[in-house]
Amino acid sequence: MRIFKTYGFLLLFCCVGFLSFGQNNKSIKKNSEPVFTIRGSVYDKSTHDPYSGVEVLVNGGKYTRTSFDGSFNVLAKMGDELIISHKDFETIYYTIKSNERVIIEVVDSEKSSFQSKSNGNVKRFNEMIDSADVYLKKDAEKSIKFIGDALNGGINTAQSAEAHELLGDVYRYWKQFDLAISAYKISLQNTKTTSAQLKLAKSYLDNGDFDTSLATYNAIDENALSNYDKTIWFEGRGDVFVKLKDYSNGIKAYEDGLKVAKKHLIAPKVTDLNSKMAQVYSDQGQTTKAKSFFNNSLNLAEKENKKRAVEEQIKVAEFNSANADYENEIVLRKQAIEGIKDIERDSVIANESPITSQKQNYKIATAYLLSDDLNNAIPYLEKSREEAGEKGDLDVKLDATRKLSEVNARLGNTEKTIAYNEEYKNVVDELYAKKIQEISQAARFSRNIAEQQNRITSLESDRALSKSKYELTQEQNKSQKVIIYSLIGGLVLLLITGYLMFKYIKQQRLANNLLALKSLRSQMNPHFIFNALNSVNTFIATNDERTANKYLSDFSQLMRAVLENSEEDFIPLKKEIELLNLYTKLEHFRFQDKFDYSIDVDETIDIEEFQIPPMLLQPYIENAVWHGLRYKTEKGHLNINIQPKSKDEINITISDDGIGRERSKALKTDHQKKQNSKGMNNIKKRVAILNEMYKDKVDVTIDDFQNLEDAGTKVVVTLKKD
Repeated sequence: MRIFKTYGFLLLFCCVGFLSFGQNNKSIKKNSEPVFTIRGSVYDKSTHDPYSGVEVLVNGGKYTRTSFDGSFNVLAKMGDELIISHKDFETIYYTIKSNERVIIEVVDSEKSSFQSKSNGNVKRFNEMIDSADVYLKKDAEKSIKFIGDALNGGINTAQSAEAHELLGDVYRYWKQFDLAISAYKISLQNTKTTSAQLKLAKSYLDNGDFDTSLATYNAIDENALSNYDKTIWFEGRGDVFVKLKDYSNGIKAYEDGLKVAKKHLIAPKVTDLNSKMAQVYSDQGQTTKAKSFFNNSLNLAEKENKKRAVEEQIKVAEFNSANADYENEIVLRKQAIEGIKDIERDSVIANESPITSQKQNYKIATAYLLSDDLNNAIPYLEKSREEAGEKGDLDVKLDATRKLSEVNARLGNTEKTIAYNEEYKNVVDELYAKKIQEISQAARFSRNIAEQQNRITSLESDRALSKSKYELTQEQNKSQKVIIYSLIGGLVLLLITGYLMFKYIKQQRLANNLLALKSLRSQMNPHFIFNALNSVNTFIATNDERTANKYLSDFSQLMRAVLENSEEDFIPLKKEIELLNLYTKLEHFRFQDKFDYSIDVDETIDIEEFQIPPMLLQPYIENAVWHGLRYKTEKGHLNINIQPKSKDEINITISDDGIGRERSKALKTDHQKKQNSKGMNNIKKRVAILNEMYKDKVDVTIDDFQNLEDAGTKVVVTLKKD
């Protein structure tokens, strides 16, 4: 009898557990839907007067009230029900069908009319904000223009805060993090909201200012956050700690966020936090723990949507690759490719995304190569090359073509190796043309964004000034004493406005300097790549195939390093020395009969402590080889010598015993003189701007090296420590 009771109890327990699991599964599936910020307004239908203080409740637990202009923002998902209630009208129920603005019109209201703002202005403002939101991810310029139009009218501080928060969202999406920070600050100056605070902290993190990001997160009151925002807050703090290499606090923050997400069934964040914890453990070398959390994130991602599942499969595949588990890596990437096919039926995946099929095929091939399985690697490389060509992804096509050349060379397929080498050269030319076009587009985009931002800044200043004038006019009917005090207050306000304008001009000057630096770098890099490609072309024409392949491999390595550093104002001196060593090696490889070279670094110098502008030294070495040593009758010598000058300064001396500047000048054509002058002027402008921004960090002098017929040239670059 006791045995039957025991089995009956166990059976009942299993049934209850099964039912509970089914309910939880449905709940998790429901919560896995993406969460949107729903903007809405509540108006009287007959008079179109806005309702303030209306309670807006989401059936998932979120709650808010409408502001004095009838507007509200609340986090909700597709299918959620809004419950809108107020003492002056019957409760209204509204089901969310899209992330567009929700307009609630109330019939037969007895509410008193709203006096402080015209209905036309409120409606126009909302229309402009909605239009800006629609174009946020499609066209940055249009979105910013609509925000400017929204601000160009009689608006209040709450509307200004909403507009600037959306402006920050636009800049953050288009990776203009410094402008996003400025926009969120203005929004918080108008109205302090937790959403703007969280976004400001995230923008500091994205901009690399980790300490300020952490301080901003810490300044947010945890108790004032909704459950979803609390998860975002813990996740953001964890991200900052990881960037600061404080892994223990990072894990603690992720664990706290995971507790909140699990308790309130915020399924997407449960997945994200498991994945991030796995990555931290992986970075620390704790492979077993990392694998456990990655398994969790994989299983959870599959319960969300196809795109999230693919993203997690690729992330775990990268982890397997780092741990030389190529078999499981290949399985996951093949699964990801199948998922990508499903995604591409409904949407287009940009080439910049890590979840493109051409990238995954290339990485599958790489895994096979690392497993020394050349025959299986080739079909995936060919598939990657073919897809990349169809989708215009020249970066992947370049890598796949190069790998195909190398693999066929290893297998002894000479004809295919030659064909792929020829195609590789053509792709290099295409990629170069594409990079030039991208540089031009980026410059045009920056100019247009700057124009729109200037307009918004001007409107904000005008709004502040108009507000002060309005307040001053209202006070004119009061006593003389009040008038005097008002005038003094107006004067102080004007002084503050002047100070803010001065501060803005200073910031604009810095922005102009940064834009000028980018422009000069964009001129330097094509000039360098063009000269280098000419060298490659000449070498291939005059040398054997095997040596040409080696030269191309070294050149691609050099070009990649140059492009990676092209967006930085300063890079570590160690990186610059490695780049120079590779570049000089290539030049020497071509002109072996013209010069030898040496690079000497004093052992007392800690090259990790010094920073140097990228591509600063290379043009001087290029001039030494092409305009000095190349024309020398006897074999010359190029020396790069790095010596300490003082405790915080070093001298980098580039000297050659070539024909010298005067003789080189006499040999040049008019076109060569013009090109050389432009190159030297670019370097001078870069040094001048960098010294203005970083307080005379770099100094350059050029002189003759010796008093002989081959006078040579000596360039001395003095570099200060940060």
